[in-house]
Amino acid sequence: MTTSTPDSATPDATTPDAVATDGRSQFEVVPVQVAEPGLAHDLRAVKIVMQRELIRFGQDRTRMISALIQPVLFLFVLGTGLSSLTKGATGGVDLRTFMFPGVLATSVLFTAVFSAISIVWDREFGFLREMLVAPVSRGSIMVGKCLGGATVATLQGCIVLALAGLVGVPYAPLMMISLLLQMFVLSFALCALGLVIAARIQQMQAVMGIMQMLLLPLSFLSGALYPLNDLPRWLEIIVKLNPITYAVHSIRTTVFAHLDMNTKALDALNPDLTWGSFVVPQWLQITLVGLIGMGLLGIAMAQFATAE
Repeated sequence: MTTSTPDSATPDATTPDAVATDGRSQFEVVPVQVAEPGLAHDLRAVKIVMQRELIRFGQDRTRMISALIQPVLFLFVLGTGLSSLTKGATGGVDLRTFMFPGVLATSVLFTAVFSAISIVWDREFGFLREMLVAPVSRGSIMVGKCLGGATVATLQGCIVLALAGLVGVPYAPLMMISLLLQMFVLSFALCALGLVIAARIQQMQAVMGIMQMLLLPLSFLSGALYPLNDLPRWLEIIVKLNPITYAVHSIRTTVFAHLDMNTKALDALNPDLTWGSFVVPQWLQITLVGLIGMGLLGIAMAQFATAE
């Protein structure tokens, strides 16, 4: 009896002869190469997250229009309606002109915070978890989210800024550039605040309630709709503890510097912001807002690192 021998041309998979043409076993697991984490990858992550925020903003026309409704109501409905009561108290300055810097800051406030808390949506729908598996630091995701939200809020503020001529504010190029920079600093600080709140919240319903409770006091206690002189002592203290006050005052100072108004009206509508006898200069006001934003972003990054 003859026995059959295995064909040498078809080697058994378990023998050493089962070797691929490149020298590796056909059953060897090819390792997946993951990019080493580093600054370059973190910066790329920041850029991508920013781009995503801008794309979402560009595709949401309803959001652009709805964010414009509140400033228009403040300027052209509330401002016009109250003008008859304040004609003798504004030194000949239109009340809508006085309100414009505060309304500009307020429009940035709402847009920036709501841009930041959209991260709760990302968490609910799983997109955030997809970003977390990338070989980048979690801090870079938060920085990208903050810068993207600040850019979106500044762009939204540009729409309100375009209404300046309708309320007697000139389109001075240097003033416009200065206002854009100040709006970005304010938006950055507000986005960081939104991220601090949203870092540990799991449901959108909860964060919306908290934001509504927080945003209105921040807006009304910033001097956006009234001058800061002759306030009751308790209200003056609260207003000066509100970081948004310093951004509003800085924006109003920039606008009023390009208006033709007498010294008496200027002192009444935009008095100096003081700490005791110390007059806070404009550069310190906007620097303070930026530093608070950096501190809040650091807190948000620390919270986010342990929240997921």
